Amino acid sequence: MPQVKSAKKRLKQNEAAAKRNSAYKSRMRTSKKAFNEAVEAGDKDAATAAYSAYCSALDKAVKKNVIKRNTASRTKRRGAEALRGLDA
Repeated sequence: MPQVKSAKKRLKQNEAAAKRNSAYKSRMRTSKKAFNEAVEAGDKDAATAAYSAYCSALDKAVKKNVIKRNTASRTKRRGAEALRGLDA
């Protein structure tokens, strides 16, 4: 345990940030799971709605520096390819 007042404050801030970041990551994983289930079911309308929610969750995570911008971009591209695969 930290002894210095500033170290105690940093510990408290880090714990709060970890909790916040965990919530963003959880939201990303949940929306990804919903999107993948819709794609596997072949339901284009549901997949499109889930993809939109997934992209939104990714963008919010980038905005809060939970994930990097290129990671979100790559993930969105893969999702878009899966969505286009439903057309074929």
